Amino acid sequence: METIYGNLQGLKSSQLKQLQRLYQQRFPSDRLTTPEFAQRLAAISTDIKQPVCTYINRRGQVIRVGVGTPSQTKIPPLELPRYGAERLSGIRCLATQLKSETPKEAALTAMVIQRLDALVVLTVTESGFERRGGGATGYVKETYLAHLLPLIEQGVQNPDDRPLATGVERSWSVSPPLSLDILTQQDFLELVEGLESEFRREFVAQQVDVDQDRVLIIGLMTDETTKERFEDGLAEIARLVETAGGEVLQTMRQKRSRPHPQTVVGAGKVQEIALTVQTLGANLVVFDRDLSPAQVRNLELETGVRVVDRTEVILDIFAQRAQSRAGKLQVELAQLEYMLPRLTGRGQAMSRLGGGIGTRGPGETKLETERRSIQRRINRLQQEVNQLQAHRSRLRQRRQRQEVPTVAVVGYTNAGKSTLLNTLTNAEVYTADQLFATLDPTTRRLPIPNAVTGEPMEILLTDTVGFIHELPPPLVDSFRATLEEVTEADALLHLVDLSHPAWQSHIRSVMTILSEMPVTAGPILVAFNKIDRVDSETLTLAQEEFPQGVFVSASERFGLETLRQKLAQLVHYALNP
Repeated sequence: METIYGNLQGLKSSQLKQLQRLYQQRFPSDRLTTPEFAQRLAAISTDIKQPVCTYINRRGQVIRVGVGTPSQTKIPPLELPRYGAERLSGIRCLATQLKSETPKEAALTAMVIQRLDALVVLTVTESGFERRGGGATGYVKETYLAHLLPLIEQGVQNPDDRPLATGVERSWSVSPPLSLDILTQQDFLELVEGLESEFRREFVAQQVDVDQDRVLIIGLMTDETTKERFEDGLAEIARLVETAGGEVLQTMRQKRSRPHPQTVVGAGKVQEIALTVQTLGANLVVFDRDLSPAQVRNLELETGVRVVDRTEVILDIFAQRAQSRAGKLQVELAQLEYMLPRLTGRGQAMSRLGGGIGTRGPGETKLETERRSIQRRINRLQQEVNQLQAHRSRLRQRRQRQEVPTVAVVGYTNAGKSTLLNTLTNAEVYTADQLFATLDPTTRRLPIPNAVTGEPMEILLTDTVGFIHELPPPLVDSFRATLEEVTEADALLHLVDLSHPAWQSHIRSVMTILSEMPVTAGPILVAFNKIDRVDSETLTLAQEEFPQGVFVSASERFGLETLRQKLAQLVHYALNP
């Protein structure tokens, strides 16, 4: 039985049969439609007093019939045939409308989202031909032909000079009203071949590295979030995407009192996202918050591309950065714990392989196995993490027996912790202007003057994994072996990037994470880094808020002697409270 989509409420069985018989129609491959089929569609639409849409492939076969407008009956992107950025979908839509007007923007948007070969709109009037034996009447008064157009220059100008509400180029062409005879004489194949040759030229001109994700970022501002915090979060997720190897094409925002339970953003914004994905050629949508498995499935169904959340981007960065066996072990555990409830709805055979943000890392091939296998793997990894904890605990006990004080360097990611460690101790830890450049803790000896006698003494300085606002729970759980370096240290050096506009928010985020540690951390010295990049006003504000703080530039080697003296006082206080 052929399926009829859309709103079928109130339709008689005879009307449903008329709609189902549309599937039996065949068209010449070089024609948009035939006069007979158009009149038949008009008669059915007049009879049921609703718009009707038929979707036809290039072989001339009707593959979908729906009651409603093109936006109400559109084919979900994941059900469309696979096509490249240089091609159309190979499907055209014939739609009726009961009012004499040009095609609405919603219908044209649906055409863009589905990347249709063409959209034909038939304006129907009730006066016209009577069917033999009486019954419904219907006459095609006028027709419109719409199709996509390649962008002249991405994100700059569209062919019709129309201002765009979404900030992206909606490039389409709509004909003036045409008679049915003129429409049916159009050479459909010539139209499609011409369009696709233009798309191919544009695609070759704009082709980018195939290994780089083209990302659309979505931000949702709720009543609980301040505008400043919201914008900082969007800037941070953009940095995370770039660190993970993606190219940010555009950032879209919406303000709601609370997230939509099914799609996070509203239905209209979802359609706008789907349109922007097609227009910009994005292959990944990243949200600035965590998503539930159901929300991911719903959004992927509507947009036709992969949708990931903030946690998945951070996990992907960790998967790229982990170097040691311990780091890889903890990343794999975090990935599997995050992915386990999200296995369903990820495509055929739960597949997530393929490269790109959210698909890399030691645990990716495990996602092809059954849940039980993954759970067994998680249990085994947890045992290994426990063993790692025990091993690190023995190392710490050995250092404590040697009575060497330890100071852990903590701070927001990209605050300059590794650069400071390298500068102070001549270590060779990897550094870069990236978020989470290093994951594995590194411990080095640092000579400092004794706070009481002034004689040389040594402490152990440990570089730890960077913190971030709302550090994902899977990472906190999996990296507990690494984070114990923080809780077991005699004292903490909290390094702050003073050049960052949100440095005060970063301090609060780090202190919140430290307060949630299972063991209370030792005394803390706040050190402000990158003072060579800040103005005098910011420096004065920080000095007033933190009079006991120390101000340094690790890269320019400013203030390091003062820092050593402050560390000596910190260690003395920690050991003799």
